[in-house]
Amino acid sequence: MDLLEALSRWTTDILPSREEFLKVIQQKKLVIYHGVDPTGPDLHLGHSTNLLLMRAFQDADHHVILLFGDFTARIGDPTDKTATRKALTEEEIQINLATYKEQASKILRFEGENPVEIRFNNDWLGKMPAADFLTLASHITHQQLIERDMFQKRIQEGKNIFMHELLYPLFQGYDSVAMKVDAEIGGRDQLFNMMVGRNLVKDYLKKEKFVITTPLLINPKTNKKLMNKSEGTYIAINDSPEEMFNKIMSMPDEVVKTCFIYCTTLLMAEIQSIKMPAMDTKKRLAWEIVKFYHDEKAANEAQENFSRVFQQKEAPDNITEIKVGQSEVDLINLLTENNLAKSRGEAKRLLTDGALELDSQVITNSTASIKSDAVLKIGKHRFVKLVVS
Repeated sequence: MDLLEALSRWTTDILPSREEFLKVIQQKKLVIYHGVDPTGPDLHLGHSTNLLLMRAFQDADHHVILLFGDFTARIGDPTDKTATRKALTEEEIQINLATYKEQASKILRFEGENPVEIRFNNDWLGKMPAADFLTLASHITHQQLIERDMFQKRIQEGKNIFMHELLYPLFQGYDSVAMKVDAEIGGRDQLFNMMVGRNLVKDYLKKEKFVITTPLLINPKTNKKLMNKSEGTYIAINDSPEEMFNKIMSMPDEVVKTCFIYCTTLLMAEIQSIKMPAMDTKKRLAWEIVKFYHDEKAANEAQENFSRVFQQKEAPDNITEIKVGQSEVDLINLLTENNLAKSRGEAKRLLTDGALELDSQVITNSTASIKSDAVLKIGKHRFVKLVVS
């Protein structure tokens, strides 16, 4: 996609001004970065707008850096959080990081002509001497940090604010200094952190840093994020074709057009011609996204699977088999022992919410009598076959 079209489609603001930035990119190649904290194992569609915009810069021959925040992930970005985040261990961070490059490579090029550079902010933040940290801290005031709405809300509610949370914007901001960047890309909820970086670049490097904000995937009716790692409600870039297709089909109708614009590379003229909303429209969205992250064959198969399972009420072809020792089964144990539920509490909620079906019959009792090859449906998207051994 042409860079100017990408900037028009996938940005909300460019500071200090869009006009100045457009003038600069015509004159020279810039160093532009986007940072991701590995606070979970998946990149998701909420990251895709940033990555698609980065790809447009890469194709236009600008130097693009994908920064993995292996230091800042230890803190966790406090943006929009009403409580202190749980600190991650180094082991947890490395586990989360394991497939980030592979996932991002579905959009970005890490080899060949003008490859994206990967950096890790522990390389400079983890080695920062105390004297340098004091110098860094002198570039911002307590009043500036505490004025953020989320912190003011915590103060009013009598909740704690820890010092490491206050310092997070300084650490993220210093990334721009360490890498000597010309611009940073991030969701519009990251504006405060990115502006701290802009000020630090001015102080340390005596130059301008452009801040490019991208739109968030928001449900216009509820004003809530569509992709939320904390709540586990997201569509991962590395989801299987069937899981990705089914999750998209489960999204509310009012977000379909938004996802066409921000999560696909279809031309805007074609998107504007699509009738919204309709079942076929949502299927088209799911097909386009699966095709982008997998391929056309996978998209066709996922669509056929959806029609068979959810419209014709048949079980999917590729279904996991679980062997059970007897015909009387404790479903709570079955779900937790086979990682079909994260905890016994979640397994019980699935049961009480009527989200478990055995051979198309809703289950209300935790102990069930089964015949071999019975199909257990968990929620909307998962099926397993129970085989009595």
